[in-house]
Amino acid sequence: MNEKKTCVDCGILNCQTRDSEYPEFCLTAELSEETIEKVSSLYEDEENRKVSVISAQIENEFYLRYTRVEEVVEFASRMGYRKIGIATCVGLIDESRVLARILRKNGFEVYGAVCKIGSFLKTGVGVAEEDITRTGAVMCNPIMQAEVLNHADTDFNVVMGLCVGHDSLFYKYSKALVTTLVAKDRVLAHNPAGALYQAKAYYKKLLEEQK
Repeated sequence: MNEKKTCVDCGILNCQTRDSEYPEFCLTAELSEETIEKVSSLYEDEENRKVSVISAQIENEFYLRYTRVEEVVEFASRMGYRKIGIATCVGLIDESRVLARILRKNGFEVYGAVCKIGSFLKTGVGVAEEDITRTGAVMCNPIMQAEVLNHADTDFNVVMGLCVGHDSLFYKYSKALVTTLVAKDRVLAHNPAGALYQAKAYYKKLLEEQK
């Protein structure tokens, strides 16, 4: 397969340093002035500009000092948000309760919606009986989570461990901006990057053995 090279194949990253040359396949170098201007103009939107500025400020001020929980609190505070929605997996309800206490302590109103809200069966959307034997018959309902938080008029929503795909549907239907605090990975204690670090170490060892 003759797959086109993209950013994941680049070892230069001149788009970050701007002190070298772009590789021949560089996507930045391929962008037209029209596309660059079109996207750049979107940052003139008041919300987009505010999010970009505040995100950069927090990154700069608290780099390697703040946890993601602290960053969420700081970001929401600086954005002027008052009501925070929590879209949580039922399996992380304890962690979501802790998050709710932290947010409330920092002056926010919290509105939580668990994944089984509007409880109905998986078979109702076409899931086969043999595909519910290990994880139960009740359907996760990320679209309803989004609808409930939309109706509550939340300013900002936080995802807590929604399943792959379910999180995608929540992002799709949420009217408020969304950030992810916990990415579910039951095998790696909700640290999905751990699998990437393991793979990186494996390939590094493999290359060394081939020398």
